Amino acid sequence: MRLAVDVDKLRRKRFLMTTAGFFDNKLLLAMPIMADPRFERSVIYMCSHDESGAMGLVVNSAIEQLSFEALLEQLSIDTAGPIPDVAVHAGGPVEPGRGFVLHSADFVQESTLIVSQTLALTATVDILKALAEGKGPMHHLLALGYAGWGAGQLEREIQENAWMIAEPDDEILFYTELDLKWPRAMAMLGVDVAMLSSDAGHS
Repeated sequence: MRLAVDVDKLRRKRFLMTTAGFFDNKLLLAMPIMADPRFERSVIYMCSHDESGAMGLVVNSAIEQLSFEALLEQLSIDTAGPIPDVAVHAGGPVEPGRGFVLHSADFVQESTLIVSQTLALTATVDILKALAEGKGPMHHLLALGYAGWGAGQLEREIQENAWMIAEPDDEILFYTELDLKWPRAMAMLGVDVAMLSSDAGHS
């Protein structure tokens, strides 16, 4: 199948172009052969990746039964004035009770992880309070839990064609409807998802 060969070549090219084989500040796009149903059609922003392992946030899965207001109440965060509508995302299966905010780098605290020149990650109560008061970063995505990999695990999954690699895009990360993030991120790579099958990536 011609498409499968092209997808495989694109994946290998992007793997080789990534500095030192690490994928921090990249998007992982789940391929149809993804064996773990928890990551089917997932778009994951990679916050960190080195020889010891990797950590990222799923950015296209919502926790619909939990509102931002309810989360603030659970954490005993008091705020003045109306609480903004902030979506709560399911960031991954690891530590689902732990909160993370992926955001633009215009908001930085001492504990903030600077991922790139434009994106950062903060996991403190203070940023939640800032969001509630309308004083947080311009762009933000709140998630509970994260996706994690042990040493060498992500590299093996990529070589097995479980993931495609894409450059991060603010529009997709922060402003695209959840069910459109995966196909639009794939489209950035020139991949028509309607043509993909579970055999894509194998020649």
